[in-house]
Amino acid sequence: MKVAEIYRSIQGEGRLTGTESVFVRASGCNLRCWFCDTPHASWSPEGRDLSVDEIVAAVEEWDCRHVVLTGGEPMLFAELIPLATQLHEADRHITIETAGTLLLLVACDLMSVSPKLSNSTPPVARDSRWSRRHQRVRHAPDVIRKLVAEYEYQIKYVVDTPADCMEVEQHLCQFPEIERARVMLMPQGTDVDTLAATGRWLKPFCQENGYQFCPRRQIEWFGKARKT
Repeated sequence: MKVAEIYRSIQGEGRLTGTESVFVRASGCNLRCWFCDTPHASWSPEGRDLSVDEIVAAVEEWDCRHVVLTGGEPMLFAELIPLATQLHEADRHITIETAGTLLLLVACDLMSVSPKLSNSTPPVARDSRWSRRHQRVRHAPDVIRKLVAEYEYQIKYVVDTPADCMEVEQHLCQFPEIERARVMLMPQGTDVDTLAATGRWLKPFCQENGYQFCPRRQIEWFGKARKT
């Protein structure tokens, strides 16, 4: 499994915000969001191939119960199955962060699904091939249905403009089984001022429509930096 980084930090997004966690970042992704904040695991994947045993040993260097398997897209790697199994057997709480386009049935305590809206598609001028491919594969409703049926879950959408909120509503119409209280809307941005500006209108929208507002605390705490 190609891994960009393994580190301990504090979860900055979602229902476990504030929880000390070890993050295992898989390197490689089947999508190319233009706003991706981890391009070293997507647009320009870095890292080295590690065995499952090597990854588990690196995680065990820290006395930390919560482990986040993220990316990139961890569901790209079949090694995720034995990795999650070994960590689960070691009594680790496992969060998997995925775009919900690929499916592996793995040991997982919290499936954090971030479906990609049309706002994520890279412009043709940047990379025409990836623009077409991203738009074609970013939405996999059957995968999302399976994930929310099989796991404890949260759904996180990245929102940039008010129009994106309308697209969220349209997207969720396909999934009546998803509880609104588990849906989080997160402002797009990698600096405090941008996040705050979007948050001023997005937070009231969430309160009025039964969603959870999801700030990006890691940006507030650490800025845009690796291993945070």
